[in-house]
Amino acid sequence: MTLWILLLLTAGSHAFAQHQYEVVPDVEEGKYFKGIISRQVLMSDTSMSKWFMENTKAYTPNAEGLETIRTHRDSIELMVFMGTWCHDSHFIIPKLFTFLDAAGFSNDKVVLIAADRNKKTLSHLAEALDVKLVPTIIVWKNGKELGRVVEYGKYGMFDKELGEIVRAGFLAE
Repeated sequence: MTLWILLLLTAGSHAFAQHQYEVVPDVEEGKYFKGIISRQVLMSDTSMSKWFMENTKAYTPNAEGLETIRTHRDSIELMVFMGTWCHDSHFIIPKLFTFLDAAGFSNDKVVLIAADRNKKTLSHLAEALDVKLVPTIIVWKNGKELGRVVEYGKYGMFDKELGEIVRAGFLAE
C-alpha cells in the first residue's frame, strides 16, 4: 500500500491530515498526542516545546547521511512514528528535523504520527505498517517503502542509517 493511499485512508488528504490528533491525559507526562501531528504542533505546545528545543542543541548531522538526503530530497518521503510521551522520541525527533532542515528537506514530505503508550495510532496505521517501537522512521520512494530506522537504529546514528537506506534504494534501480 502506498504512502498516499494510507494517508487518504486515515485523513482524507495530506493537507488536512496534519491536524488530526487527540490529546490524551497522562499520569506521567500530563498529556500526550495521538494521531497525525506536525513539528509546529510540538513546538507550539508548552509541554512539548521544552524537550523539542533542548534536544536540537549540540547536534551535528552525519555528513554522509546529510549529503545523501540532500541529493535525493525531492524523490523520497518520510513517515515518522513517535510517542510524545517517549524519551527516545524526545531525543531523536528534534534532531531528525534539524537534520532534515540542513538537507533542505521539505516539511511537506514528512508525515509525523503520534502513537499512544501501546504503540497504537488513530485509524490503526501503526498496526497496518507493523510499527512496534517508537520512534520509527519509514523512508518511501514512489509509494514503496525503502526501509526504516527503528529507535536509534543499528549504529545509534539514525542520520547515518537514513542515508544508507536512501543510497541503497537508489543503487537498486
